[in-house]
Amino acid sequence: MSEHPATPRWLEWAREIQALCQTGLAFATGYDRERYRRLTAIAAEMAAAHSHMNAGALERLFLAHPGYATPKVDVRAAVVRDNALLLVQERSDGRWAMPGGWADVGETPSQMVVRETREESGLEVVPRKVLGVFDANRGGRPLEFFHAYKIVFLCEITGGTPRAGDETSAVGFFPFTALPPLSEQRTNRRHIDEIVAHLADPSRPAAFD
Repeated sequence: MSEHPATPRWLEWAREIQALCQTGLAFATGYDRERYRRLTAIAAEMAAAHSHMNAGALERLFLAHPGYATPKVDVRAAVVRDNALLLVQERSDGRWAMPGGWADVGETPSQMVVRETREESGLEVVPRKVLGVFDANRGGRPLEFFHAYKIVFLCEITGGTPRAGDETSAVGFFPFTALPPLSEQRTNRRHIDEIVAHLADPSRPAAFD
C-alpha cells in the first residue's frame, strides 16, 4: 500500500530496501554482508536517479546510520502570540517553518524543542502540551529519503528577543490567515490546522498518525 499520494513509488521502494539493508548489516555475517552492501548501493542508485545527490554520496549517507533501521524524529514548536504564529525563515530554501529540527541523542523531546526555538528564533519557551505526532511524509512534501516522525509542541514564550540564527535568516509572527510560503518538509498545512483547532479547543487531544 502506498504511504501517501505525495510519496513517489520509487522513494518508497528505495527507502524500504535501504532500511532492510541497514538492519541486515547490523546482524549479518560473511557473504550476507556483501549482499546487503550491494543492495544498499542499488537503493542509492535508485534514489540518485531522482535526486540532486550522486549515488556514491547517498551510499555513504546510508552506511553512516548503522544498526536497526527506525524512523528519525523531528520536533517543532508551535508558538502563538496575539493569534499570530511564530515562524522562522530557513536559509536552506528561503521558506518559513516553525522552529525545530532533528532530535539529538541525550535530550528529551521537550528539551530539544526549547533549544531549537532558542537557537533559531532567539526566544525562550516552555512546552505546554503535545499537539500531535505526525508521519513527516504525510500532508506535505515527502522527505527526500529518510522516514521520520514529527512531534509538534504548543509552547509558551517566557523570554528572549526575536533574532535569526545560524540556520535561519528572519523571524516573524504571522496571522493564520496570512502565512508566508511554508517549507513543507518542516511545517505543512495539516500542522497549521491542528494548531488552530487546539487554540479553539484547549481540551482537544493530541493528533497522531
